[in-house]
Parts: sequence; structure tokens; C-alpha cells
Amino acid sequence: MYVELNKGLTDEQKLLKTTIHDFARDVVRPAGIALDKMTPEETIAEGSPMWQVLGKAYEQGLHLRNFPEALGGAALGPIESHIVNEEIGWGNAGLAIALAVCSFPFAFAAGRRDPQMMEEIVTPFLEDRKAKYIGCWAITEPGHGSDTLMPGTKYFNDDKIFYGLQATADGDEYVLNGQKSAWVSNGTIATHALAFLGVDRSKGMAGGGVAIVPLNLPGVSKGAPLNKIGQRALNQGEIFFEDVRIPKSYMLVPPEAYVGAIDAVLAGANAYMGSTFTGVARAAFEEGLSYARNRVQGGVPITEHQLVQKKIFDMFVKVETARQMSRATVIYNQGQNPPGTLYSITSKVYCTQAAFDVASDAVQLHGGMGLTKEMPIEMIFRDARASMIEDGSNDILSLTAAKRIIDTYAIS
Repeated sequence: MYVELNKGLTDEQKLLKTTIHDFARDVVRPAGIALDKMTPEETIAEGSPMWQVLGKAYEQGLHLRNFPEALGGAALGPIESHIVNEEIGWGNAGLAIALAVCSFPFAFAAGRRDPQMMEEIVTPFLEDRKAKYIGCWAITEPGHGSDTLMPGTKYFNDDKIFYGLQATADGDEYVLNGQKSAWVSNGTIATHALAFLGVDRSKGMAGGGVAIVPLNLPGVSKGAPLNKIGQRALNQGEIFFEDVRIPKSYMLVPPEAYVGAIDAVLAGANAYMGSTFTGVARAAFEEGLSYARNRVQGGVPITEHQLVQKKIFDMFVKVETARQMSRATVIYNQGQNPPGTLYSITSKVYCTQAAFDVASDAVQLHGGMGLTKEMPIEMIFRDARASMIEDGSNDILSLTAAKRIIDTYAIS
């Protein structure tokens, strides 16, 4: 276990770290390794390790960690949230993301406190202890990826650029037509989607809305689970909408509030990615260090060689700085309105890059063995690579952040 530099942790926070680490070590990591070897179809089949992890997580109430105590949630503070995210990320990146996304539509809907929606959608999720209700974040489309996360840029307000999934008002309902791409996390297993879609074309992407959509409605269909090189434990797949009707109350965010909503979601999702991939970076570092201590070359463990020592130190620095950056961001954003989206982006970009760099160095420490399927580092390396694309590619996020720096950074 890493040295905790925050000496102010309470006994409850220390116990939480130990408890979640044990869950990550004993449940999440073995399942992630097993799922990495399965086909996408085997991953989502009944009884697979994916369902076992989700079921055990729901039993412990981990799917409710972002809900207030008044609704039965844990109401975790920022440090507690970071600890949980890092530890589960340490266990397996794909399963960490799957579990986090499960609650997304329901947490959004709970914020409305609409009695009918609470009864029909939110309460069943709150009471679920068997992973019967699964959420997904349906934002990426075949024609739109990171550009959905660029408010404040000229492209976001261009009326020639619009969502492929669109909602048209019809009396007391919206009619949805279009599709979401194969990168929707939990896409083929989800029961409910938090759909980001087009409502007002005149505003371009800024004329979007956010709706909760039960995926058992007529007109909804799903594609095959996606086969990919990394985060194979994370189910992803297409969702199609053909004349799908939802009550107008299911439109949680109208166009006039959409830019603020997308900024808040970007801040939360990127901060989550920073804390989770701090855990992935740590996992990669520990695999590299453990192997180096036991690998003998030139008659001594390779940790006796100076080049290896320098690499281990550089890896350690990246893990520790990732934790400080990501934890500071989570703490700052807690209760902050508007959130520090610039710092969330910085955390995501830095920590995912750090995870990839540390994993790459750990593969190098393993030598040829780092390329084999027998070594966990090979999977961690592939999982880390995916993180620099998902939730906004690091290149595009950097441009979004750069504009914010140029426009708002105060120099005295």
C-alpha cells in the first residue's frame, strides 16, 4: 500500500481505503484478468465475471456512492471519493468505468426530484442490490466524438454541426431518432441511457439536451458488443433510436441549460478519470517494481542497475504527482459552482498520460515477458492506452483547456 501523505485522514477514511482495496484485490482484479481473455459476447453473458463484480459492488452499495444520504447513498466526501476511485482503478480500469457509469442516468434523474420519475426510475435503482438496473452515458456518435465536449469553441455554436440523435417535440412527448456509436460504455447491457442529443439546431451543438431514456421502449435496438484491444472488461456498443417516444419530463436538461450542464459533466467525468487512472498508474508501477526486484541479470536483481533505478524513480514521481493533481481537483470541485473544469481536464490529461507512460516503462522493465499474455502488465498497458481517447481525447481536451487558460488566467 502506498504511503499516504495526508496525515489528517480519519480512522473511517483509513478503513474505507483498506476495505475498498481488499475488494479491488480480491474481486475486481481477478475478474478483470479473466474478462480480458474472453470474447465480448462471453463478457456480457449471464454468469460472467463482469456480472459477479457488478453484483458484489451493488451488494456493498458502491453504485450509490454519488447519491446523498437522504436517498440512501454514502454521500462520500472528496477524499473518500478519490480513495474509492483510485482503488477500484487499481483493480481494473474497465470494470471501474463500468461501475461508475452504472449510476449516471439515475443520479442525473434524482437531481430533478420529480415524484413520478423518482418512483419509476430512481427508486428501483436505489433499492437494487443485484445489478438489475444498469446505466450508460450515450453521448458519442459516429459523426461526433470529442467535439461534443468543447463548449466555448466556435465549433460548438456552429448551426451546421449538430447531433445525429435528435429529439423532436410532439405534444407532451419527445420523439427520438438517430444513433449512438459503439463506444457507449455499458451500451449493450444498459437498462437506461443518459442521452445527450440535439434539440435546437439553430444553436449547433450548444442546442443540445440531456434526456433519460429507458432502453426497453419501442424503437430502441442495440448493436453487438465492441471488440477492442484495451479495457476489454468494459462492455461498449451501439444504441439505435427509431421513433422512440419519451415524456417531456424525461428531458432533464433543455437547450437553454445545456452548455452549463455539459461543462459540469465534463468537469465531473474528467476528475473521475484522473483519480481512477492514478490507480492504474499505481498498478503499473507496482507490477514493474515487483518484477524488477525478482528479475536477475548480470548476476544481480535488475534493481541494482542504475538505469533501472532511474526508471523506477521516474515512474514513482508520475504516480505521486498524479495523485496530488487528481485529489486536489476532486477536493476543489466538491461543492464548487461552477466547477473547476480547467483543472478537471488537466487532471484527466495528466493522469491518463502518466498511467500510459508508467505502464510503458513497466513493460520495458519486464523485457520480453512484458509482451506476453501471462503478465498483468500487458493488459494494464492496453487499458491505459484507451484512457487517452475516452471521455474526450487528450489532444482535443488540451485545446479546450488552452482556450480557458488564455481567456481567464489572471496575471498580476
